[in-house]
Amino acid sequence: MKTLQNHIILYDAECPMCKAYTRAFTQTGMLNADGRASYQQMPEVACPVVDRQRAVNEIALVNTQTGEVTYGVDSVFKVLGHAFPVFMPLFAFGPFVWLMRKVYAFISYNRRVIIPAPHKGEQGLQPTFRLSYRLLYLLFSWLVVGFILTIYTHRLTGLVPLGNVYREYMICGGQIIFQGLIVSLYMPAKRWDYLGNMMTISLAGALLLLPVLWIGKWLAFSAWLYTAGFMGVAGLMLLEHIRRTQLLQLGWLLTITWVVYRLLVLFLIFKLN
Repeated sequence: MKTLQNHIILYDAECPMCKAYTRAFTQTGMLNADGRASYQQMPEVACPVVDRQRAVNEIALVNTQTGEVTYGVDSVFKVLGHAFPVFMPLFAFGPFVWLMRKVYAFISYNRRVIIPAPHKGEQGLQPTFRLSYRLLYLLFSWLVVGFILTIYTHRLTGLVPLGNVYREYMICGGQIIFQGLIVSLYMPAKRWDYLGNMMTISLAGALLLLPVLWIGKWLAFSAWLYTAGFMGVAGLMLLEHIRRTQLLQLGWLLTITWVVYRLLVLFLIFKLN
């Protein structure tokens, strides 16, 4: 593995994902031990050449000898391509690069709702908000959650009435609308941050149900055990909802309405069947 010399990669110190993969670059020798720094404490050598706001949105890689700067997925490809030259043709393939730029932007512009920052950075050093990418994230989360829950509810037959194929999608979409209306009345400035965090919780909860499905298939779980697994995941989701709303300084109202909506849906499922 070849080390990319005379380069510094600038990461977001408030982003656990950014810290993790840039640390991996230095720990594996892809970059020198001093080849990473946070843009919140940007080194002097990078200050004259880096577009600060772009570096917040797309991780910047600075050549300390020439002053050349690459951003986003191009920075990642430059590090990986130098360490593993065999991948260079792939990293130069136009359609692949275009797709990876879109994937990178999708993650980057939603990274603060995927893993929330414990505190705010300096004013002017926050990621740019892109409504299109937030809406895309909400749509993606909604589809994945609805798909997994539709499968899972079939394991609850006998305890929970089985609905039509669209029921779980309607329930998940209904919560986005319901909570969106509440947060818009209560704290409109944090509407999209809250909805992004809420759907991350739903997505994480749905993904946690997958091991239950796999284990239950091999051990022939009863509907009671599947229900217990679901309730355990729901409890974890509630705790995470409380944690995230506290980070967003939203108080308890949205957690209360989040629980009320779910209890109301459960009541209607049993009442209408």
